[in-house]
Amino acid sequence: MNNHFQYGIDHLTIGKAVDISVGRLKAALGPASIAKINASAAAVSEIVAENRTVYGINTGFGILANTPISEADTRTLQYKILQSHSVGVGEPIQPEIAKLMMITKVHALSQGYSGAQLSTLERICWFINQDIIPVVPEKGSVGASGDLAPLAHLCLPLIGLGEVFENGVRKPAAQVLAAHGLEPIQLGPKEGLALINGTQFILAHAVKAVQRMLNCLDAADIIGAMSLEALTGTQAPFENRLHQLRPFEGNQLVAQRLRKILADSDIMQSHVDCGRVQDPYSLRCMPQVHGASRNAWLHLKSLTEIELNSVTDNPIVFDAQHTISGGNFHGQPLALPLDYNCFAAAEIGNISDRRCYLLLEGKWGLPMLLMNNVGLNSGFMIPQYTTAALVTENKTLCFPASADSIPTSLGQEDHVSMGSISGRKLNQVLDNLEFILSIELLSACQAIEFRRPLKSSPVLEFAHSHVREFVEFASEDRIFARDIEQITRMIRDFSFVNKVHAFATRSGHPLNEGFDAYQL
Repeated sequence: MNNHFQYGIDHLTIGKAVDISVGRLKAALGPASIAKINASAAAVSEIVAENRTVYGINTGFGILANTPISEADTRTLQYKILQSHSVGVGEPIQPEIAKLMMITKVHALSQGYSGAQLSTLERICWFINQDIIPVVPEKGSVGASGDLAPLAHLCLPLIGLGEVFENGVRKPAAQVLAAHGLEPIQLGPKEGLALINGTQFILAHAVKAVQRMLNCLDAADIIGAMSLEALTGTQAPFENRLHQLRPFEGNQLVAQRLRKILADSDIMQSHVDCGRVQDPYSLRCMPQVHGASRNAWLHLKSLTEIELNSVTDNPIVFDAQHTISGGNFHGQPLALPLDYNCFAAAEIGNISDRRCYLLLEGKWGLPMLLMNNVGLNSGFMIPQYTTAALVTENKTLCFPASADSIPTSLGQEDHVSMGSISGRKLNQVLDNLEFILSIELLSACQAIEFRRPLKSSPVLEFAHSHVREFVEFASEDRIFARDIEQITRMIRDFSFVNKVHAFATRSGHPLNEGFDAYQL
């Protein structure tokens, strides 16, 4: 495996972007990308020297596009755009997402169509490699003309302004540069515009959401299977021949995963002739519901990887004689799939909550509220209140931001994507989904112990024993928030899914076999 990535040349995937951000993959500017960067910067210098009018190089911005800027002021213009556009509000985004913004910005500018100087890109790489992360407020982008406000904040430290996180501590950027013996960079013509034009705020949120949502989808199959076992449900609805008749790939993948997760279960064999005709939809229709969300996820993954390798600047500098002022900065291509993945993620939480409810009803041999001595104890009644609250909160987050547009720049920018809101909302929905799945896993682990001495499948027994390393069976009420927090941590850091998948593979039941597209 190649452990080095060349910005502007190599193909960037979601997995590689994440690996660069956490230090698993080294990335740098190579000779080929340096040549393209220098040629593009030289083309901009030639445009300035010949005094040819090109938007953003020697004109104002937005509605001021027809306002000429003298050659003497072309550099000053670039400093002013970073300052004037730094109008973000709210809490800072997670440093991890800001770092992904820098990585994707370097990759876009290194393709050599933006006129950025090599020294500027080298400085951004220095911030990435030193893990010194700009402070970027979460709100203020309309998702067109680029993610202007967040990108302006992201790039302020390059010129010694704004703030950064260093070792988790928020500090003035000028102080940090001085401590490392560095001076602010000197921006050239067009560079300020190149730095703030682009979709990197939307894109970084999409990268993180794709990674997190895949983990939730994988967890939902495992946890849903454990709930089905605890409720003595049947695996007949997961038969391959059934899903060949309606061959959506996501459905087929989920059905395969459920078959492998449930393989060789004593619990399943114990009730083959129980006489129950059908299970409730939240058990029987997991391939259809989980699968539909997987198909939505796949679409988002595909479009995100196109955007990761795209040039989203404006104007585009092909050479000194050919520049095009277009709309590659517009966030609509990601705004729409981000919005509908809000629905897809929310539905995984919705069906998970239904399974939580089923586990509490006291049917099919389980005690009501999953505890023998209820009355004095409330059992697992109240954790389901939390899933109900989170499911409803997610529904309120499902209004599509991309369905709205408010004109900006005095009407010059009269249709915007609001994709920055779409990206933030999807990650909020995923926050809630991780809690919902954790509560279902807590409940399913409790419920399956009432089937003893029968054992579930090897995969589910492994999953159950892994949870029991951290959270004990509850014979009476306790502060369940602590259990929820512990299990959520296992889901959120991917350790639960990764360990179960590794066990399944070692056991000869690789869960995603034949469905490589549905992996990172």
